[in-house]
Amino acid sequence: MSALVESPLQLLCVVEAHAAGLTGFPTRVVARADVPTMRAAVDAVRAVGPPDGLHVEVGPARDALGPADVRVVGDPFSGAFQSSLVRGGGADRFVVVDDGLATVDVARRLVAGEPMVRLAAPGGPLRSALGTVATRRLLRAARQDRLTLCTMLPPDAVRADALRGLGVDVQEHSFEWLASRPADTDPALRVDEPTVVVGSGLVGDRLVHADAYAAWLRGLAADGPVRYLPHRRHDPLVTALFEQIPGVRVDAPGAPVELRLRDLPAGRRVVSLPSTSAITLTRLLAPRGVEVVGQHVPDAWWTDRAGPRLREHLGLAADLAAQAAGRTRARRVA
Repeated sequence: MSALVESPLQLLCVVEAHAAGLTGFPTRVVARADVPTMRAAVDAVRAVGPPDGLHVEVGPARDALGPADVRVVGDPFSGAFQSSLVRGGGADRFVVVDDGLATVDVARRLVAGEPMVRLAAPGGPLRSALGTVATRRLLRAARQDRLTLCTMLPPDAVRADALRGLGVDVQEHSFEWLASRPADTDPALRVDEPTVVVGSGLVGDRLVHADAYAAWLRGLAADGPVRYLPHRRHDPLVTALFEQIPGVRVDAPGAPVELRLRDLPAGRRVVSLPSTSAITLTRLLAPRGVEVVGQHVPDAWWTDRAGPRLREHLGLAADLAAQAAGRTRARRVA
C-alpha cells in the first residue's frame, strides 16, 4: 500500500486512516521533501510513535506513485497524482484523506462530475484535462466499491449521503489515534498562555492585509498573554514583527498544531482565522474542554487577490468548526 502526502495535515490523516484499518498493512508513506515543515511533521509523528505497519519516509513524489494495491491520496487536485493516473499508475482501491477545506471541493466535484481542478489555481487546458481524468477514475472506482473517503469533516460538508449514493465508502474520524498518544513530557513544549493563536496562511498567501491581521493579534494580546504558532507558509518578516507585540510569544514553525497542542488542558482557548486547523483542533480538543474559536475574516481585511468565491469557500472553516463543536456538545449531553 502506498501513500503520497503533500502537507502535514495529509500526513496526520493518513496515520488516522491507517490506524482505523482503512489503508491495508503495511502502508508506505512518502512525504514530499520540498514541502515546508514536512520534515518536522514526519519527525513529530515518529516521536509519538506511529501505528504498527506504517512506515514514513521523506522523498520525491514519484517514489510513492508506482504500482500499488491501495493508493492513499490526500490531494486529488495534485498534478503529481493526476499525472500518475495518465501514465497508468493504477490501483485496486483508492483511499482519499483530508487536505483541509479542499476536501469539501473534492466531494463537490465528485458529486457534480466536474474535473479535479483547484479552486485557487485553475490552470490551463492541460490541468483541466488531467482533472477530468482524475474525476473519471475516482468515480469509476466508486461505482466498483473501490473508493473510500476518510474525513474529520462533518458529513454535511462532504455531502456524505450523495457520495455514498455514488458508491463512496465515507468514514469519519475525530483524530482518535492522535488523542490516544501519551502526553508530551518536554517542558520546552509546554504552553502556559491562556490563549493560543494559530497563525493563518492567508497572510503569507497575500489574501489578507498584514496590518489588519497584526492589529487583530495585538487586540487579543491586550486581553492577556498569547502564544502565537506561525503557519507553515508564514511570512518571516511579518512574523518577526509579531515578536515585538507586547504579550505575544512566538513559537518557531515546526510540528503540526494538532500534534503541538494535543495536550492542551481544559480552560484554555485556541483562536484562529478560517482554516482547517479550526476544525481539526475542535475535533481533537473540544472533548477535553478546550474552547476553539474560528473567527470569520472581516471584509476590509481581504486583498484584491481574494475573489468572492474563494472568500466564501475559505469562510466555511469557521462554520464547520462551529458545527464540530456543536456535535461534541451534543455527544456530551447524550
